[in-house]
Amino acid sequence: MVTVSCMAAVVDFFDKKFVRKVSRTKESKNLNELKNGPNLNHGPTLVIHGGAGTMRRKDYPPEKRREYFQSLEESLIAGYKILLDGGSSIDAVEAAVRIMEDCPLFNAGKGSVFTIGGKNELESSIMIGTPLHPAGASTLLHTVKNPITLAKTILLDPECRYVFLGGSEAEKYAKDKELEIVDPGYFWTEHRWRQHLEGLEKQKPASSDFLNTLPSKDELDANPKGTVGAVAVDKYGIIASATSTGGLNNKKDGRIGDTPLIGCGTWADNETCGVSGTGNGEFFIRFGIVQDVATRMKYLGENVVDAAVNVVEDMKKVGGEAGVIAVDKYGNFAMPYNSLGMYRGYIRVAEGIPHTFIFDDELNLISD
Repeated sequence: MVTVSCMAAVVDFFDKKFVRKVSRTKESKNLNELKNGPNLNHGPTLVIHGGAGTMRRKDYPPEKRREYFQSLEESLIAGYKILLDGGSSIDAVEAAVRIMEDCPLFNAGKGSVFTIGGKNELESSIMIGTPLHPAGASTLLHTVKNPITLAKTILLDPECRYVFLGGSEAEKYAKDKELEIVDPGYFWTEHRWRQHLEGLEKQKPASSDFLNTLPSKDELDANPKGTVGAVAVDKYGIIASATSTGGLNNKKDGRIGDTPLIGCGTWADNETCGVSGTGNGEFFIRFGIVQDVATRMKYLGENVVDAAVNVVEDMKKVGGEAGVIAVDKYGNFAMPYNSLGMYRGYIRVAEGIPHTFIFDDELNLISD
C-alpha cells in the first residue's frame, strides 16, 4: 500500500505573476505556458474532487483535515496505480470514485445524505472522450453499493443500447450483471441522519407567511451539497470523467440532480477536456455547466484553465455555488470553485505524488 503525505515534496511553483483571483480561489501554475507556448504533454494525469460547499475552517481541526486528506490520497492512489500500469482512464476514474463512494466522509455511496422521506437515493454518470462520446448513467438507486460501477457497466455493455437507467429497473439490471447489491440500511450513517433531522427542524415554517420568507444562510447550511468526481487522461490521450452523489440533503423523494445528466454533471471530449462538477445541481442543469467548459475551449479557443475559471465565475454572477475539475489531453488541469472550499486533489504518473487540498489558501493547482 502506498502512503504519501499530502504535503510531501512541495515545490515552489506558485509564480505570482500568473495568479488570477477566482471568487475565493487562487488559481496558478504556469498560465503563460498554456497561453503562449506549445503544450507540454504531462502524461497520464488524474484529478479528483470530493464536493464543494460551505466549509468553515473552524469546523476542520487538524485531525479532521488529516482524515479528509488521507481519504483523498487513497482515491488518487487507486486511480494512479491503474494509470501507472498503462491502464485506461475510465478504469482510473472508476477506481478513484469507488474509494470515495465507500468512504462515509463524502456525499456519495456510503456517505450519502437522506431525502426528505428518510431514504438514500444515489446517482452517477461516467463518460469517455472518444468521438462517439460513450456514456453511462444511473439514478434513484437504493441498493447498488457503487453507483459509478453501474454507470460504467451500462457504458461498456454491448447489449445495452441505453445511456441512462433509473429506479427499480436500474437496480434489477445491476443485480443481473452481478454488481454488489446491499440492503438500503448499508447507507445509513449517524452523521447524515443527524443532518437530515436538523434539516427537517429548520425547514419547519415559523409563521403563516413562510412562503414569502427567504431562508437564511444558516438554514441553507442545513442542506449540505456534495458530490464526488474524477477526471483523467491516460497514456493514449483518452479522457474519461466520472461523477457520483447522494444529492441534496432533504431533497424531495424522486428528485434527479445534475450528476447523472451528461453535459450537466459529467462531460468528456478528447479534443477539449473532461469535466466533473459539484455544487448547486439545479444551476448545473439549467446552464449545462460542465459541457460549457469544453464548449468555451472549442469555440472560443480558451485553454482548460480559462474555460473552467470563466464558467465558475459566471455561475457566481447568477448565484450558483459551483466547483469543477477539468483536464485536457496534455494533462493540464484546473480546479476552480466559488464556495468556501472544495475537497480536491491531483496526481501525475510522471511524479507519483498525490496533492490534496480543501481551502483556498492551500494552493489551488492547475498544471506543472
